[in-house]
Amino acid sequence: MLRDILRGQDAQVDAVVRMIAEVAPDIILLQNVDYDLGLAALTALRDQISEAGPLYTEVFALRPNTGMTTRLDMDGDGRLGEPEDAQGYGEFSGQGGMALLSRYPVEGEGVRDFSQILWREVPNALLPTVNGLPFPSEAAQAALRLSTTAHWVVPIRHPSGPLTLMAFHAGAPVFDGVEDRNGRRNHDQIVFWQHYMDGAFGPAPAPDSRFVLLGHSNQDSVKGEGIKSAITGLLADPRLQDPRPARPNGGLETVDWSGIELGELRVSYVLPSRDWQVVGAGVHWPVGSDVAGRHRIVWVDLALGG
Repeated sequence: MLRDILRGQDAQVDAVVRMIAEVAPDIILLQNVDYDLGLAALTALRDQISEAGPLYTEVFALRPNTGMTTRLDMDGDGRLGEPEDAQGYGEFSGQGGMALLSRYPVEGEGVRDFSQILWREVPNALLPTVNGLPFPSEAAQAALRLSTTAHWVVPIRHPSGPLTLMAFHAGAPVFDGVEDRNGRRNHDQIVFWQHYMDGAFGPAPAPDSRFVLLGHSNQDSVKGEGIKSAITGLLADPRLQDPRPARPNGGLETVDWSGIELGELRVSYVLPSRDWQVVGAGVHWPVGSDVAGRHRIVWVDLALGG
């Protein structure tokens, strides 16, 4: 029944299915997927994809911070219980979460979910202030998590050996005031990964090989709003390589925000560790009825180096 509801929901779902079937990745990180406890919706989507393309034997998602109530005024507007007052913007708990579909098993016991880390726990956190006081309040900063959506470390049992995914979805660096709360939080959500690779969030060490950092940063290194130092620093980190996946026209953009007057930006990234050999990379950019939304699929084909 749920599969029939999903299938008839709208043309966008069909477009998503067609795009994934055409690219046919072994592993795909999906963004803006509503979370439910039994992963029923995600499983139904997986089943619909399998009718058109690859069969993903593994579906994985954890509860995101989106829509998670705080009972506090988190944006300083004097009102409570709004979507902006959740840990991450959301009209209900789990709205717009993350999910993984994989042809290979997830090593569930090794998964690390960093979504519960408080923003103030990040080294050198850029916490906002107004007139020298914590914004919007000390109580809010004491409760606010770093992640608007999620930060995961997910080990995969790949036939060639262990593979670790470092997956995230950062919040937009806009929709705030002079305190730049969202811009600062976006910066720290991105720079988190360098702190993690440095060993700041033990006790288990970060992987030093066979890993891939991937996700939606909501940040272009050149264009658009936000503090650029986090994304430029990540792209320049010697532990990572940037395959610079390109569209058919040669551009690196991954989203078309022309409808909201932001233009086309590069905001989604797949950054393998240095030991991988990049066989191919690109941005799948369909047009017309095949467009599933503003964002496009970023893909990277990897093999062992050497």
